[in-house]
Amino acid sequence: MELFDLIVLFLAGLFLLGLIFGSVYTVQQQTRAIIERFGKYVRTARPGLNFKIPYIEHVVQRVSLRVQQLLVEVETKTLDNVFVRLFVAVQYRVVEGSEADSFYKLQDHEEQIKSYVLDVVRAKVPKMNLDEVFEKKDDVGAAVKTELDVSMRQYGFEIPNALVTDVNPADNVKAAMNEIQTQQRLQVAAAAKGEANKILVVKNAEAEAESKHLQGEGIAKQRRAIIDGLRESIAAFTDKIGSVNEHEVLNLVLLTQYFDTMKEIGISSGSKVILMPHSPAGMSDITDQLRAAIIQGNEAASQR
Repeated sequence: MELFDLIVLFLAGLFLLGLIFGSVYTVQQQTRAIIERFGKYVRTARPGLNFKIPYIEHVVQRVSLRVQQLLVEVETKTLDNVFVRLFVAVQYRVVEGSEADSFYKLQDHEEQIKSYVLDVVRAKVPKMNLDEVFEKKDDVGAAVKTELDVSMRQYGFEIPNALVTDVNPADNVKAAMNEIQTQQRLQVAAAAKGEANKILVVKNAEAEAESKHLQGEGIAKQRRAIIDGLRESIAAFTDKIGSVNEHEVLNLVLLTQYFDTMKEIGISSGSKVILMPHSPAGMSDITDQLRAAIIQGNEAASQR
């Protein structure tokens, strides 16, 4: 009997402990507790210390009211027949006061959200070409948010936001897009290079024309100066020696100029071998040529 009494006391103690610890429970901030009595929903417990009937009422679920995020990957086709993968980040939370609906009305709320996202994206993206998908991905996210917010609110959820975080075409499509951009930039670079070369050629031509013009003016001035100097030399020589013929004076001056030129050629560091006739007949021929050049120069000067 004593052993039996001990067993009864032990069981009674366990029962009392169960009553004590089974009657109190706590709920964390931004969390709600779903309470059932014999399998029936009775109430939603708020944060803090709460009480329930031991062995009769049970906490079947703790529902968080914090914003949660679900990343959904969607593969679809665009208007220009390009397959892309979109990554949609859906931010959702349980509406305060609808904790029981979020628990009892949906078996798996994440799968339900994925289904809605797939439906909305695959209905909207095929109406856009690939460039528009990149440019208007925010519009896709807004459409997902609007549709989800209406559909999920009846289950106790709200959708604060939905973002298209990435648009990922196939690798060969990305390579083709990069190649298009490369060729366009090469065309722009080639056009710019051609324009620069054109400007350079034009400037070089203008510089060469200006150089030729100045060089021609310099030669003309040089010839006029030579002719004027020769004319003064002949006049001075004739005044001093009256019996000398002006043709002889001219020959003397021309020969002097000729030998001065030969001297300059000889002392020049870059001079080359020049073979010229120096016989008496050759000198006479050189004199005639120089005289003819002077006469032509004078005629050209007088015509200006």
